Parts: sequence; C-alpha cells; structure tokens
Amino acid sequence: MERLPVLRVEAGEVPERVLVMGDPRRAELAAERLDECREAGRFREYVTFVGEYRGVAVAVSSHGVGAPGAAVCIDELLQAGARRIIRAGTCGGLQPWIDDGDLVIAAAAIREDGVTRQLVPDTFPAAASWSVVADLQQAAASASDVRGVHTGIVLTHALFYPGDVLGSDLELWSKAGAAAVEMECAALFVLGALHSIQTGAVLVSDGNPLRPGQGGYDPHRSVVHDAVEAMIGIALDALVAG
Repeated sequence: MERLPVLRVEAGEVPERVLVMGDPRRAELAAERLDECREAGRFREYVTFVGEYRGVAVAVSSHGVGAPGAAVCIDELLQAGARRIIRAGTCGGLQPWIDDGDLVIAAAAIREDGVTRQLVPDTFPAAASWSVVADLQQAAASASDVRGVHTGIVLTHALFYPGDVLGSDLELWSKAGAAAVEMECAALFVLGALHSIQTGAVLVSDGNPLRPGQGGYDPHRSVVHDAVEAMIGIALDALVAG
C-alpha cells in the first residue's frame, strides 16, 4: 500500500484515536507507554507510532512547531484514519494565576496562527469538542501528580519571539482573557470541525512572557518536565475515554 508523502504512514494504518505533539522526542516518550508499539512512519520532524493504551488502539504523532506544519500532520492523519485527535504540548501562561507547571485545557483558540484563514473565513470559530474537553478535565481531576489545572481560551500565535518593529500583542490578548499562548491548537480545531472529528488539547505552562522578572525563556526546568510527564498520561487517558 502506498505511504502518505509526509508522515510516511499507510492510508488506513492509523487508529481512530491519535495523540499529537510538537516534539518528536516527546512523542517517543508517549509511545513508551503504549503496548505492542511500533514505529509507523518517520520523515523530517514527523514521527508516528501505533500501539495500544489500556487495550485501545491509538497512535502518537509529532507535528513540529507552528500551525502550517501541524496542519500537514493533521490532514494526513485524517487521510490515514484518525477520528479523535488530542494535542499535548506546552504554552506560555498569559494570566497571573497560571503558574509554571500548571495545565491548561484549551476550550477554544484565537486564530492568529497564519494558516486557518486560508481554510475558512476569519469569523469561523476554532473550538475544541466539548466531549474531549470534559474527558480531559475528568482525567486531570483523577491525576494525583498535577499542579493547577485551568480551562480556557488559548491564543494560537504564528510568532514565537516578538518582533522589533510591530512589537508583541500578548498583553492585548491577556486583557481579553486568553489563558495562554501556543502555536498549533487553532489549526487542529478548525480542521477537526471541517472533517467532523473530535479534537482537544492539554498544555503545560512553561513560563509567562508577561510576568515581570520572568527572565530568559527556559522550558527545560524540572517543574516543566514533571508536568509534561503528567500531561502525557492525562492526554492518553482522555484519548481512550470517549
């Protein structure tokens, strides 16, 4: 059977339930929790594993950084058989009560991603599936190794480091109530709506770009690593719950 051009998986090879994340190494960590796990495809930043979690067939796939690359991954996952996709990643908290290592469950995303406006009109919402949001909330509530858990709207931004000319709009979106900033959720939620599949996202806060005295960005601290480990378990539990 012919393999898809980017993910290098065969059409129909991917189970209906898929966990996606940006970092290929993080995808490998998640895959270590699967039974009967095998690598199904690898190309550039995209690596895909298939296996079982608690007796349910699942896949884990990495999509790299940014909405355009994530959209490529999600599109091919849909072609390969995915019907329920949860993103597990990191974010920057935009509210003072979101501490480093806290989890943010995305109910919806502000579409500043740079790619979804080429798919749908600007007024089209990017919303997670409420059933997946509820499953993530339940899984997080049942976990014993998590810090704070928040549910809210996230900002999906195309820009990682603020530019020197136009500056940053993060303060504006913070005032509007955005809980956190990340780079891929809007693409997942819009593609999910267009293809009538279930989508959701849970994210670990690895800093707050608006916090005074935040200092240099450092996602490699133990508080982030420990939260990511907890997040992977929560995401997998929610993935097989629906």
